[in-house]
Amino acid sequence: MSKNNNRIKIPLPRKTPKKKDDDSSLFRHLVNAFLIFFLLVGVYGMVKENKAVKNISLTELVSEIQKGEIKEVEISGEKLTAKKNDETVLVSKKEMGSSFSETLKNYGVEPAKISAVNVKITTDTGAAFWLSLLPIFLPIIFVILIIWWLSRQAKGGGMQAFSFGQSKAKMIDPNDPNQKVTFDDVAGNKEAKIELGEIVDFLKNPKKFLDIGAKIPKGVLLFGHPGTGKTLLARAVAGEAKVAFFHLSGSEFVEMFVGVGASRVRDLFDMAKKNAPSIIFIDEIDAIGRVRGVGLGGGNDEREQTLNQILVEMDGFEPTASVIVMAATNRQDVLDPALLRPGRFDRRVTLDLPDRKDREAILMVHTKKKPLAANTDIKVLAERTPGFSGADLESLMNEAAILAARHERKEILQEDLLASIEKVMLGPERKSHLMTAKEKELTAYHEAGHALVASVLPHADPVHKISIISRGRAGGYTLKLPLEDKKLGSKNEFIDDLAVSLGGYVAEEMILGTVTTGPSNDLQVSSALAREMVTRYGMSDVFGPIAFEKGKGKTMFGEEVDGDISPALAKEIDDEVRRLMKNAYETTKKVLTEKRVVLDAIAKKLIEVENIEQKEYEEILTAHNIPLKK
Repeated sequence: MSKNNNRIKIPLPRKTPKKKDDDSSLFRHLVNAFLIFFLLVGVYGMVKENKAVKNISLTELVSEIQKGEIKEVEISGEKLTAKKNDETVLVSKKEMGSSFSETLKNYGVEPAKISAVNVKITTDTGAAFWLSLLPIFLPIIFVILIIWWLSRQAKGGGMQAFSFGQSKAKMIDPNDPNQKVTFDDVAGNKEAKIELGEIVDFLKNPKKFLDIGAKIPKGVLLFGHPGTGKTLLARAVAGEAKVAFFHLSGSEFVEMFVGVGASRVRDLFDMAKKNAPSIIFIDEIDAIGRVRGVGLGGGNDEREQTLNQILVEMDGFEPTASVIVMAATNRQDVLDPALLRPGRFDRRVTLDLPDRKDREAILMVHTKKKPLAANTDIKVLAERTPGFSGADLESLMNEAAILAARHERKEILQEDLLASIEKVMLGPERKSHLMTAKEKELTAYHEAGHALVASVLPHADPVHKISIISRGRAGGYTLKLPLEDKKLGSKNEFIDDLAVSLGGYVAEEMILGTVTTGPSNDLQVSSALAREMVTRYGMSDVFGPIAFEKGKGKTMFGEEVDGDISPALAKEIDDEVRRLMKNAYETTKKVLTEKRVVLDAIAKKLIEVENIEQKEYEEILTAHNIPLKK
């Protein structure tokens, strides 16, 4: 069977009135009106010559002719326009019913004087009459135009008031090649694309499902970390199915007037039904889909009415409507249960952070329009970016291109790609932040302490780079990356991570005999991890397999607090956290004391070059008989 037999022609949707900027429109129209006014005045000034004109009586004109002062007379009806020898223009009127020559003879002008004057006779077409009226009627016409324009604006404002409740959804035409997105444009997310492939199949051939009694999935909820490609996947579904795609944000429904959001929901679903098969995509649906009745997230009648209308519209879909609602959120836990029940959002698709292979595929997508040098290795880039989302990887490639352009290069080098990783993770280099010799030495020992402990302890991740150049809020950093992507963390790994976090603290204590504020963030991170081990992961030798979950109590602002934990039990938890941190401290101090020579070597190299890459660092370890992790 031909693929075109099941294709459904989609009519274009009706246009939604666009919101205009009234102030800028008013200013623009006023400027245009004044320009037209001055143009008309200029034209009139060009038509009416600026000459010295003097009105005189017929007797005075005859006297001037007898004196020989007149060289030309123009006759237009009864009007006489005479030009003197000095170019002065005289205007007069002749007698009615008699010619100009007869009039002059009656006044006793000699024939020789008459013949010396050049007489012109012109036909009066009425143009002079209308030009004479122009200064009177021009302001009147201008005022009428202003009144007409203001009345038109008032009418337009009234129409905008009637369209206030119409949907602001934007439509992507499936036949527009410039906006079309398919699954080929979305790298990674293989499971999500398989799940959404069923939606595409239904939109292309709904009869196959309806004939066997299958119900149409009404809603698809895309849930995942920010930047994992939820919006892009929704567009790809519409592109693969070649159906209309209506998209807007959840916050666009809500206005200060109660009922507007519900009206926009009704209008949106009407538009989608008229253009079925189609997809409605609501981004950040948690803006209107939060749990009702708790007074949070806005908690006003308008938000709840909008949510109620969405629930009603999804229940009201006919089996053959071929309209599917897709929504995206980062906070599935705050959504109203009515949205998540069967019959509303039937499918829930989770988008995870990409693994190494997916990161490599995503990077390849973003390198299509970027010239890469021969020495670039995308695999290395994918290995160094665990935990990066698709948006982070796109930003990484963009930063690399900016860095290459800043150095007047036509290709992106491997150094640009590696430098962009650090910029995305930590921020730009703070080259203006100059450290004293003592601060530089202390920072070098601090980072060397982290790196050395990570290299000695068996369950810590290997070190890829050490730097004492300030980036963002960090005075220096140690880049540790796992050998392979991991979804789970073990107790042994967490214990070693606690010791690595204290490497900078213990190194400063050994060098200065005291500590500074530098390790403050390390202490916060390690203390939080130790508490999670005790209260959530069951990794405490004292408490064993038990979790002291948060969320059994909530403040009036919705913040989760520990519930059902007595003061005595809270003290025992604090003691266990303190014990874990103390053991980590002792482990770190033992490693750095035994390997003090290696610590000094790493710190000295850092002070000299400021950056140590993985290869140089491994050479230092090998020289001191420390085995490398593979």
